[in-house]
Amino acid sequence: MSVKMRLTLQSRIINMMIVSSVLLVSAFTFIQVNNQVQNISRYNSYQANLSTVLVKNNLQAMLKGAAAEDVPGFLRVAIASLAEAEITNHLIVYDKDGKIIASSNNQVGETVSFKDLSKADDLKSLLSQNKWYFSSIDRLKHQLNIYVALTEQPGILGYVAKISLPLASIGEALNQVYIPVIIAILVVIAANIILSYILSRTVVGPIKMLNEVTKIIAAGDLAVRTDIHTEDEIEELGATFNYMAGELVKMKERAENANPLTKLPGNIVIHEQIDKRINSKEKFMVIYCDLDNFKAFNDKYGIAKGDEAIKLTSEVFKESVKVKGGPDDFLGHEGGDDFLLLTTPDRAEGVAEYITSEFDKRVRSLYSEEDLKAGKIIAHARDGSIKEFPIMTISLAGVTNAHRPIISYVEVTNIAAEIKKKSKAIPGSSFVVDKRKD
Repeated sequence: MSVKMRLTLQSRIINMMIVSSVLLVSAFTFIQVNNQVQNISRYNSYQANLSTVLVKNNLQAMLKGAAAEDVPGFLRVAIASLAEAEITNHLIVYDKDGKIIASSNNQVGETVSFKDLSKADDLKSLLSQNKWYFSSIDRLKHQLNIYVALTEQPGILGYVAKISLPLASIGEALNQVYIPVIIAILVVIAANIILSYILSRTVVGPIKMLNEVTKIIAAGDLAVRTDIHTEDEIEELGATFNYMAGELVKMKERAENANPLTKLPGNIVIHEQIDKRINSKEKFMVIYCDLDNFKAFNDKYGIAKGDEAIKLTSEVFKESVKVKGGPDDFLGHEGGDDFLLLTTPDRAEGVAEYITSEFDKRVRSLYSEEDLKAGKIIAHARDGSIKEFPIMTISLAGVTNAHRPIISYVEVTNIAAEIKKKSKAIPGSSFVVDKRKD
């Protein structure tokens, strides 16, 4: 079974830096070599033009008035003089038959190639156009050949002088630029070291920290936090991560505090929600719920049926929020048959009406046909005596700051206890709101 190698972020960054550095140095080297080749070519062109003029003038001066038998000697002296002056170091002079009569490298007496011999015919044509030289590139030998017409009489070709100059080469250019290239490589290496250090401190390091902290949180320790100070998006990401960890702590607390039967938030979250609205000075209505005759029902039908009654109440409350409530409404379950709904004063009446009507219709499904026909059940009262109890109803008590200020959660619960007694005193399901102004 093959194991797939996984590149780390740091190794990816290093690979990218190496590739980019190689490309950068290669581009720099190419530019430098190209510029150097152009410089050498310009120099060679200048040298070629200068050499051509000097060769023409010197050799032509030797031919003027010289006897035919003296021409080779005069030309050799002239060529030696040009070589000593470093005007050219590769020069031959040959006649119309292609025989070399003077040379800078001991080729006297040899015959030039057919290609060079044909140049004499070309020069004859050029002389008729008042032109006395032309150039040709020998790519095989990588050199520039300049053919100069030497005349014994005006307009009549006597001899051909061939000047050979080397063309600019890549090797020569590299010899000229290797020091700048080495310096560039050292600068790139130093820049990469500095950049690697900066990236390690500002990118790789913080990401590793986030990764480690994530693993710790996943293991169950929600108290751990990041400490990133890069003054950029990564620091913002760290702050967001810390905020998320804090919210996870709150979610855990809410989950632990939630009622196991209905999954609704419990006392801690209820307290937080009421305090939040009090502190923000929002107008709110707290609707407290109490099931009438629930204990008697639970005693007769058993705990399982009692749980069904609690779940039914929870479903009715949830539906009331969806149908009549608002998006910011909150529903909590303090335990047993005590539910709490937090809404706005303008929605409270509609929500309460939905709860009482739906509860009255659905609660009947929990009773036997016999008890429904009788409209009551027989069960033990709190004092142990046997009594008759009506079908369950629901009593709702409303506490609001719409009529008077409310400053604490404790004050809400105290008022609710009073109003709930009044609501339970009314036969059937009811909703009573505290409208006192003081």
